[in-house]
Amino acid sequence: MTRKRILVVGGTGYLGQHLLRAFSEVPDPPYDLAFTYRSNLPRALLDAFPRSLAFHVDLQSGGGLDAVSQAFGQPDVVVNCAALSVPRACEADPAAAMSINVPSTLVEWLSTFKQANTLLIHLSTDQVYEGVKSFYKEEDETVPVNVYGKSKVAAEQFISKNWSNFAILRSSIIFGPQTISPVPMSLPIQWIDGVLSRGDKAEFFHDEFRCPVYVKDVVTIIQALTSRWISDGECMQLLLNVGGPDRVSRAQMAEAVAHIRGYSTSLITLVSASSVDRGVRSPADISMDITRLVQTLRISPTPFKEGVRLTLEAEGSA
Repeated sequence: MTRKRILVVGGTGYLGQHLLRAFSEVPDPPYDLAFTYRSNLPRALLDAFPRSLAFHVDLQSGGGLDAVSQAFGQPDVVVNCAALSVPRACEADPAAAMSINVPSTLVEWLSTFKQANTLLIHLSTDQVYEGVKSFYKEEDETVPVNVYGKSKVAAEQFISKNWSNFAILRSSIIFGPQTISPVPMSLPIQWIDGVLSRGDKAEFFHDEFRCPVYVKDVVTIIQALTSRWISDGECMQLLLNVGGPDRVSRAQMAEAVAHIRGYSTSLITLVSASSVDRGVRSPADISMDITRLVQTLRISPTPFKEGVRLTLEAEGSA
């Protein structure tokens, strides 16, 4: 059988690094692996994945994609993890948010291949929902309240209109262990643990709800979709909510860390999300119904508290 090719776009980011690790750990994999990066290429990644090809790509201009064609060829699967994902940064520069988050250059590049049937797995967000009820389903109307959500809706629409083989994953907050090359962004569980471990009182929203998803579950979902396409070869047009099974507030997230670590919950001060100006509107409740995910892939995501325990254990001090 011809060896397959998997390309992780945004391979130096949080999810990207976890994906590279998982794909690389498969014994005798039937595929070759490559990834793209935008700014820096950490030495630790090159050392960790010596058999993976790395390409510098600018998704806004499409610069660097030709080099992928020449050195790697047409990928059978592209996982697009690249995004401007900080809502405040998107609000400050809507043009950049749209040009980075809508993968027009990526889809145009894939269209240049004679057999335009690559599976595009695209990471979207729960922030496409308005946030006025609990447990959104995939067919619910998308009414984003900020530029980040709007750019992700635009991306979903662009892919659905311009590509025939895709899986769009509306991810909630992704949490889990740190990556091989530590990412600059603050990781939610590690941040909470750091604050509470110092005995500092901290404020947490009690009225903003999400379904945080353990990173290794997201990886498992992407690997399952990849395997399905490689083995069956049947084009898919999937839209899936990718969240954990639990609807939790930021305060409940902090309480879970406190219980597992043995910190006093008196350090957790409850505040309303409406009392803080974050420079960007944030939806109040974008918890998601994940029935379609469970039924389609036969995958049951990890309960939140168990994911927190696994995360803290992986950090080596739980």
